[in-house]
Amino acid sequence: MSIRVQTADFDVGHELAEMRRGRFEIGALASFVGLVRDLNDGCGVAGMTLEHYPGMAEQALADIVAEARSRWPVSDIRVIHRVGRLAPGDQIVFVAVAGAHRGEAFAACEFVMDWLKTRAPFWKREETPGGARWVEAKSTDDDAATRWVSKD
Repeated sequence: MSIRVQTADFDVGHELAEMRRGRFEIGALASFVGLVRDLNDGCGVAGMTLEHYPGMAEQALADIVAEARSRWPVSDIRVIHRVGRLAPGDQIVFVAVAGAHRGEAFAACEFVMDWLKTRAPFWKREETPGGARWVEAKSTDDDAATRWVSKD
């Protein structure tokens, strides 16, 4: 398990290679990379600043990863989330899951990303032609996260 919150960019190929190096039980790697768009809600975006609550953000990510590992028999999970100012096309977030089979790797990767969007303390402020604005939470993100809640 690896969790990093950083300002520096990341190399997806390097991260995936590190996850599988010398690990022959891995039959699947599922990954997601989130990028800064140049358009959001019909408005141009010149850049974005991501803020986080240091310590709390890392713990929230660790809790999400622990929950994923308790649900699926995966070998490894890696999460990288960038903070600071980013431009359109820049990478924001990387989630990768290694497992014996694709089904559990895909499910765990999607779960981590869905819960990250709703449970980790990160805030986005976009730079638009009309001025800066905070990005509001989307009901679609809440809906995606809710489907993983146990109905016991």
